Amino acid sequence: MNKVITISRQYGSGGREIGSKLAAKLGIPFYDNELITRAAKESGFSEAVFANAEKKATNSLLYSIAMGMSSYSSQDLGFTNLSLDDRIYLAQSDVIRKVASEGPCIIIGRCADYILKDMENVVHIFIHAKMPFRIERAILIDGVDRDRAEEIVIKNDKRRANYYNYHSGEKWGIASNYHLSIDSSYLGIDHAVDCIYTYVKGLEH
Repeated sequence: MNKVITISRQYGSGGREIGSKLAAKLGIPFYDNELITRAAKESGFSEAVFANAEKKATNSLLYSIAMGMSSYSSQDLGFTNLSLDDRIYLAQSDVIRKVASEGPCIIIGRCADYILKDMENVVHIFIHAKMPFRIERAILIDGVDRDRAEEIVIKNDKRRANYYNYHSGEKWGIASNYHLSIDSSYLGIDHAVDCIYTYVKGLEH
């Protein structure tokens, strides 16, 4: 398998589990939180800073304003003139390009599809699911309170969309940005893995 695979996903859709199982089936590296660890090590920022970057993007307008204001808060020129979040994004982008250049792998989220959009041999996947499926996974997998589960699912999607939209200038979840879009609530986790496996294997012929 000579492809790099990026997986973007709605919260609660099982995208991370699908990616992990697919990587095991293909025998290739899987990068999720590992990207944060590596980016932190190479950039000098703490892992917590990377982990919190996407979580801050709760409101697209306020997020963009905050990023824009902090971009001009320094009188220095060049890289130091960027906001902390922009510097974190650039550091993470560098790591994503590096792991992709090292060989076949699966990369979860973090605008990887946009960052690698001009790279050959990359397959971009989007995992989505019906709300009841996502709510149940949020409760069972993440231990979310049932009474607030739907609210938390929606809020997490909004964060991911705002983070992606701000940094890429594109719209998160639009089908034209991906090669394959899968409804995991229709297929189930394991069949979704099999579907993507068959798809990427078919591209080798």
